[in-house]
Amino acid sequence: MLGLTDSQPGLQARYVLLTGSADRQLEAREAARAFLPTADLAIELHDLPEGRLPAVWGQVKDVLEKVAQTCLPDVILAPSRLDAHQDHRTIAEIVPTVFRDQLYLEYEIPKWEGDLGHPTVYFPLSTALARRKLELLNKCFPSQRRRDWWDDEVFLGIARLRGVECRAPYAEAFHCAKSVIVSGRA
Repeated sequence: MLGLTDSQPGLQARYVLLTGSADRQLEAREAARAFLPTADLAIELHDLPEGRLPAVWGQVKDVLEKVAQTCLPDVILAPSRLDAHQDHRTIAEIVPTVFRDQLYLEYEIPKWEGDLGHPTVYFPLSTALARRKLELLNKCFPSQRRRDWWDDEVFLGIARLRGVECRAPYAEAFHCAKSVIVSGRA
C-alpha cells in the first residue's frame, strides 16, 4: 500500500511476475502502475507454467537469482510460505534463499483454503486508503471477480480484522520470519 500514499520522488519498485496468461500479465502491469503511480517502476514478466512451479523449481530459482543479481531491494513483498497454492508456496520457499539479507514480508491472499495464519507485521490503513485499495483491486483484476472468494466484504473484513489486531481502522498484515535491525554502529 506504500505506493498509494507515496508522493515522494525516488521510490523504485520492481514487479516480477513468474506465470500468467497474456490477459493476466496485462492485469499485473496495469495493477502495478495503479498501485505505484509515482514509482520508477520496472515490470518483468515470465511465462513459467501456471499451476506447475514446483515442477520447475530450478527455473523459478534461476529467475529470482537473476533478479537478485541486478538489484538490492530494501523490502520484498511475496507470497506467504503458509499459502496453500503450490505456485505461491514455491516462490515463498525460494525467496529467502535468494534474498538472504533483505526484509521479506509475506503477504496474505484470501481464498477457500483458509491459510491466512497469524501475521507478525502490520501496516495500518485509514478507511479511505482501505477503500481505495478495494477500488483498485476490482478495477485492475477483472479476471478474478468470478472467484467465489473475490468479494468486497472479504477484502474489507480481513483488513478490518487486521486493523483490530493493531488498533487501526484497517491494516495490511504480513508474515516475517526474520528481520534485522541495523543500528549504524560497527
